[in-house]
Amino acid sequence: MIISGHVAERSLKKEHLQSDLVIVGGGMSGVCTAITAARQGIQVILVQDRPVLGGNASSEVRLWILGATAHMGNNNRWSREGGVIDEILVENTYRNPEGNPVILDMILLEKVSAEKNITLLLNTAVYEVTKKVEDTIEYVTAFCSQNSIQYQLEAPLYCDASGDGIVGFLSGAAFRMGAEDKEEFGELMAPDAGYGELLGHSLYFYTKDTGKPVRFTPPAFALDVTKEVPRFKSFNAKEHGCKLWWVEYGGRLDTVHDTEKIKWELWKVIYGVWDYIKNSGKFPEADTLTLEWVGTIPGKRESRRFEGDYMLTQADIIEQRLHEDAVAFGGWAIDLHPADGVFSERQPCNQWHSTGLFQIPYRSLYSRNIKNLFLTGRIISVSHVAFGATRVMATSAYVGQSVAMAAVVCRKYNLMPAALLKNAHMRELQIELVKTGHYIPGIGLKDEKDLSAKAAVKASSSLEFKGFSRKDLIWKNLSISAAQIVPFHKGKIPVINTLIKTGDQTTLIAELRASHKKGNFTPEQILSSKAIRLTPGEHELNIDFDISLEEDQYLFVTFLKNETVELAYSRQMVSGLVSVFNGVNKAVSNNGKQVAPENSGVETFEFWCPQRRPEGHNIAISFSEPVCFFNADNIQNGFDRPDVLPNVWVADPDDQQPALSISWKEEQLVQQIQLSFDTDFNHPMESVLMTHPEAVMPFCIRSFSILDEQDNVLYQLKDNYQTRCEISLSAPVKTKSIKIRVDHPSVNVPAAIFSVRIY
Repeated sequence: MIISGHVAERSLKKEHLQSDLVIVGGGMSGVCTAITAARQGIQVILVQDRPVLGGNASSEVRLWILGATAHMGNNNRWSREGGVIDEILVENTYRNPEGNPVILDMILLEKVSAEKNITLLLNTAVYEVTKKVEDTIEYVTAFCSQNSIQYQLEAPLYCDASGDGIVGFLSGAAFRMGAEDKEEFGELMAPDAGYGELLGHSLYFYTKDTGKPVRFTPPAFALDVTKEVPRFKSFNAKEHGCKLWWVEYGGRLDTVHDTEKIKWELWKVIYGVWDYIKNSGKFPEADTLTLEWVGTIPGKRESRRFEGDYMLTQADIIEQRLHEDAVAFGGWAIDLHPADGVFSERQPCNQWHSTGLFQIPYRSLYSRNIKNLFLTGRIISVSHVAFGATRVMATSAYVGQSVAMAAVVCRKYNLMPAALLKNAHMRELQIELVKTGHYIPGIGLKDEKDLSAKAAVKASSSLEFKGFSRKDLIWKNLSISAAQIVPFHKGKIPVINTLIKTGDQTTLIAELRASHKKGNFTPEQILSSKAIRLTPGEHELNIDFDISLEEDQYLFVTFLKNETVELAYSRQMVSGLVSVFNGVNKAVSNNGKQVAPENSGVETFEFWCPQRRPEGHNIAISFSEPVCFFNADNIQNGFDRPDVLPNVWVADPDDQQPALSISWKEEQLVQQIQLSFDTDFNHPMESVLMTHPEAVMPFCIRSFSILDEQDNVLYQLKDNYQTRCEISLSAPVKTKSIKIRVDHPSVNVPAAIFSVRIY
């Protein structure tokens, strides 16, 4: 027992902690920054002012994590972000396909707590920054509301992942708030005063069915949404959670200091919405529903944006400009909202897509005037317009991973962030990122330390793709235009065979399409078109497009909409091949075609997107000559996903014991082996609310063994579901070869590996 009498003055308990990197903010960006850095061996302090990790993805807000895949509603193929954010999303899909936000909280806590190099401070808010000199942070001061401890956190490097940029703001880092004029960056999408300069906050609610009638008496502060909310007729009893992302407010207020005021206005709306649903008499299906959860802190979209040595703009995104210091990518639309949010007469957002992925340069990820401050998350150096595309959580997390590896390289050479642009440090940073499964468009891995890059690689078999299996075909009406994305060799295109049915005399239009830009998957270029006259019945068509290619590339074998025709589809799936459809996806403003307004600076093009399983079957096409892009040496080319070509070894489906053999003329000392599998980078893996058709992606190798030249088993694993497997042997092994034996994922999916790296 402690008994204390009167004293004149008391002070808080104080603790001084030191590390290599202090990260302020435990949202998805801060979490991925911390894990990435810690795994590279540097000491990290992760400071989070909330009781859980995840920020807008956590159970406190409950927004799904999304990025370049955009609900599978754009033309970015195989674009889900890699590295730690991929690991988290795959883990969550495996353990939590129902999208329970509480389980995501658990997974994030588990991932962070597993890293011995991370000191995690929850419920701890930074409120003061002390600088050595005007341009360098010495330490930050934080307070934990739960243990009443004041922390002094010191490191040579700091990362602001706080969303509102508390460290950047207090340190004096240059920042902006609100939209730039059109003239500053030549951005034709810059909003006018009527649209407003800031995106607002959102709050969500969840409902559940109790199985018996439930009354609801609204609070006195609830709004009458039929009078106050122009789009009130859009509310219904079926949608809840972040499907109501458009319940937004605050874009004309100070989105930092007016957050509590904004929250109250959103509460008024939410309880008014529920009153409307429960008591208007228009939703009898809501009789047994009750409110299960209402958010208590708003999900923030926009506040401060800080200035780096480069500010990303609309042109960088739409034109897909290349940057020598590229360290990440984005692919979400430029997604701007009217400042009045739910109270606006305007549509709730304007989303304008680019035709492919855009690079994010390193120069946008650190402060231009505070030497030891990294920026990540939604506060990076971008214009307001570009912010519309970079602000989403998967992109923010991906940027965080880039910052983490930059901090590792900085500590290795005792440098400040901007110095990495000099000498060969930027190339080293890019290499180290790619080694962790981090994809940078156009940049492959060339790692002199990788023993597999110097080896001879053979496979027990490699797929010579002559077409999809026609066992147990599926027939589907050609009610929307469909295409099969296939890589073709340079030279003459083989004759393409397919099966169709029709009940009428009709004409089927088949086209061979390509993308204007290498590495894109927007099929705006028609290379050849054939009008095929059909009579009633089932037909096997041989289509000769009669063209030659100057280089290997992906093309679209396209069949235009004809509701009198049925097209045959296969149940077989192959890594690096996917069918796409010119359909509609309202979730990302995809109406089948983006029609650019005049003088908007965006492009007009069609959307051709995959369908979610259990749909999304491949078109049952075959070829007069095989397509041979699935050889074993693909595992050495430095790419861990399809981009310009498939970049993957695929075994022959009839191979009963698929295996890769990696051999050297002389013995090598092997300590670590890294494998990259196919977890379907087209699938977005939304983290909450939406459910997923599988817990394990159907392309993923589940079981494999690794053997030395004497066939001694060095490692084996069953029930794999992750994209990457890093195997550290208990002791180094001397051997002239490594053999990897795998099982096919299923009878309909042949085994596939993107890369094998050996150290």
